[in-house]
Amino acid sequence: MTTLKEFEEALREQGMHMALAILQKMRDRDRTNRSVTPARRIAGKKMTPELARHILELHATTEMTQQEIAFQLGVNQGRVNEVIKRGKWLDDNPAAPEAIARDKAKARMAGPANPKRAENREIRAAASRDKKRPSPKAGSQAQLLLGDL
Repeated sequence: MTTLKEFEEALREQGMHMALAILQKMRDRDRTNRSVTPARRIAGKKMTPELARHILELHATTEMTQQEIAFQLGVNQGRVNEVIKRGKWLDDNPAAPEAIARDKAKARMAGPANPKRAENREIRAAASRDKKRPSPKAGSQAQLLLGDL
């Protein structure tokens, strides 16, 4: 499958300047109609049942896309998808899988639960830094000659 960039290069090679101009006009039109800036990272909010219900309300009452809802509410688009498709985050149950995963991640970020494990991690990191790579010696590398085959 040809990419758009490869297609554009082929048009340029063939000298099809009118086709390139049309392609550029289409890009400009799409850029002006785009509702959300591409590749923009959003610092996520904490998902709550109230926020999940608000996501469902926006999804049901407007024709906004998941990305637009995520941008407006300041959450990740994947979270919006989880709420809409799988009904996640709708209750405040601390035993829900998503709540357990969130709590585990928070615990990892807060610090090591097992000091010995953290100590072992530091030792391994120091050992990998201290390892010296052997320097290649001029005569030690063998070369294969055509006559050897």
